[in-house]
Amino acid sequence: FVVMTMGALHAGHAALIKQARADAGDSGTVIVTVYVNALQFNDEADLSRYPRTLESDVELASRAGADIVWAPTAVDVFPEGSAPFDTDPGPVGEMYEGAQRPGHFRGMLTVVRAFLAALQPTVAYFGEKDYQQLALIKQMISRLGIATRVIAVPTVRETDGLALSSRNVFLTSQQRQQALGISRALFAGQACASRGRSAVFEAADAILQAYMLEPDYRALVGEDFAHDASGKARMLIAVKVGDVRLIDNIAIDFTGTQTAVPQSAAANVSIEPGASSA
Repeated sequence: FVVMTMGALHAGHAALIKQARADAGDSGTVIVTVYVNALQFNDEADLSRYPRTLESDVELASRAGADIVWAPTAVDVFPEGSAPFDTDPGPVGEMYEGAQRPGHFRGMLTVVRAFLAALQPTVAYFGEKDYQQLALIKQMISRLGIATRVIAVPTVRETDGLALSSRNVFLTSQQRQQALGISRALFAGQACASRGRSAVFEAADAILQAYMLEPDYRALVGEDFAHDASGKARMLIAVKVGDVRLIDNIAIDFTGTQTAVPQSAAANVSIEPGASSA
């Protein structure tokens, strides 16, 4: 039972580890990997400032139920100096995050594939917050016939709705308030699913504009990117708040069976369009 991370662990990672621990029971072994994967960064500055907090990561992972924390070096992962395989993410990897961050998904899949080969886990746990990544990992495992089952764990949020992210530490207090517009836009869109795609986009866009957020993209995709967004779908949003790039997503159900939106996270926003929420 494995949980792959890049460190800077928070309660969202703890949820993955706790789920793995519950599924593994007393007899299974839960392994948490901590590896800042340089292959998935296309910005050297972003790579250099990524938080590296191994000591606290080990403590959090242990408290959440990990038996082993493996923090390999690049040489441990690729003893020959480079990957012995090239993992093409395909068309799904070229859109949205892939278009914004060339090479990101190829680098991510290469390391995930290397870890799966090294550890050969029965089950691997990934968060829904990185939804496109999750879909690509599922596709790769299916395509290569890897005998590992993927379990997706729902996004963990602060009480005000902000999705937990290792990058949140870089937000100023004012930027954090502005970033709330991301989740509130998603919840607003989700609440309008019964009125169709246009209503979902209109509701989300109104919130983004009110919080003065200009998205890199906002899109509706089918579950796991496996079909169009006519039934069960996901709304994806990526926004740069200051110099911190944040992503989030939410389930959108156009079949009429949408789960109720939590009132605490989907509270009405009482700010005028164009005004800052800070």
